[in-house]
Amino acid sequence: MWVPTNQALVNRMLDMAKLTPQDRLVDLGSGDGRTVITAAKRGATARGIEFNPDMVALARRTAAAEGVESRASFEQADIFQSDFKNASVVTLFLLPDLNERLRPTLLAMKPGTRIVSNSFLMGDWEPDESAQVTEGCATYCVAHRWVVPAQVAGSWRVGNQQLALHQQYQIVSGSLRQGTSTLPITNGRLDGERIRFTAGGRRYVGEVSGNAIRGTANGTMPWTATREPG
Repeated sequence: MWVPTNQALVNRMLDMAKLTPQDRLVDLGSGDGRTVITAAKRGATARGIEFNPDMVALARRTAAAEGVESRASFEQADIFQSDFKNASVVTLFLLPDLNERLRPTLLAMKPGTRIVSNSFLMGDWEPDESAQVTEGCATYCVAHRWVVPAQVAGSWRVGNQQLALHQQYQIVSGSLRQGTSTLPITNGRLDGERIRFTAGGRRYVGEVSGNAIRGTANGTMPWTATREPG
């Protein structure tokens, strides 16, 4: 059954994604194409994947009528068989069981990819932000946003210290150890490739780049970490 996303919520979802003309958006289960078309009107390159061929044909006609067919494309396909790993923004309005089936694919995308869902969640992957539209929307009026986190779980070397990181989606815990002294990590969180945590009274922030992290502690002291093998 197809239920259209309210246009007011479409606008809010794209606002939450901080969509720019440099973005590549994919809408999974794109229906009548309104999310893709709205993104194209904002200058982004947008792609819709929809299983129903009649809806694909309707979306293409609407995109042409709106003058954005050069930036808005639609394909009839199964979202679970489609490759959309180059997208920087993913939008969807799917039931929770479908969201959970997609979750491993979404988490494997490039860190920093923004995912915005109409109403439905991703199981135990808590959203980074949720917002409700109260004007111009009667049903299905909540948007949830996630940012794909970098994968940091494991052991890292920070000078003569060892940083052990545990990760549950964007939440980070662990410890910083030097000799026999072990400092627990608190307030650990990832925002795409950006990591932050507190250990021993110091506030660490950094950028994750593959097997390296570079940043500052307490805003001034540089620190780097290198992932240890295994």
